[in-house]
Amino acid sequence: MLAIFEPLRQFDLLAIALRMVTAVICGGVIGIERAFKRRPAGFRTHILICLGASMATLTSQYLVFEMHYFTDLGRLGAQVVAGIGFIGAGSIIVTRRHRVKGLTTAAGLWTSAIVGLCCGAGYCEGALLATALILTAELVFSKIEYRMLAASHEATLCVGFTSKNALDRLIHYVRDVDVLITDMTIHRSEGEDEPHSSVVFTMQMTRRLDYGKFLEGLVRLPGVITVEEL
Repeated sequence: MLAIFEPLRQFDLLAIALRMVTAVICGGVIGIERAFKRRPAGFRTHILICLGASMATLTSQYLVFEMHYFTDLGRLGAQVVAGIGFIGAGSIIVTRRHRVKGLTTAAGLWTSAIVGLCCGAGYCEGALLATALILTAELVFSKIEYRMLAASHEATLCVGFTSKNALDRLIHYVRDVDVLITDMTIHRSEGEDEPHSSVVFTMQMTRRLDYGKFLEGLVRLPGVITVEEL
């Protein structure tokens, strides 16, 4: 343990205030990256979750150290870890194209709550280190992940089309450029002014394929409305 944080491990007004401020700082730093990327849970949400989790730990310590109740110090913290799942689930959505969004935000909310528990317990060096690692994962590792995906020879596309003939042209075009379709699902829309269907297919591409020109060719096909990479 670092000696510089020893005053924060005392249970007095100054130490409590510093723990809460640390929770606000850590939650804000994590949340501002999410807000910058316009995710559903951003700056204020992460601050409130981190601060609330730290207050749960502080309340447990108050009940034991000040009120002298015979209770488990970890009980409230355990409820935070379990309960934060409901908030995280609210940020996860499945689009009509069967694409899952919000998993990283949900994981960030859960981790932010854990950081708050650390702050409330006075384990501030752990909270600050965890915050730095979270930012590293979201800012640095995300770029590595995108580069790996860009180098991948597998892709999943969702293509909207107007008729069966358009679907036939789409399949022939994909096969003509030596792309192997490994999975395909067709969805038909209902209740819209201009009804159309969409197909989601996973494909294996060769190294010599120009992916950009391939997508341009898809867009130009008669009857194709939209082309979206999943």
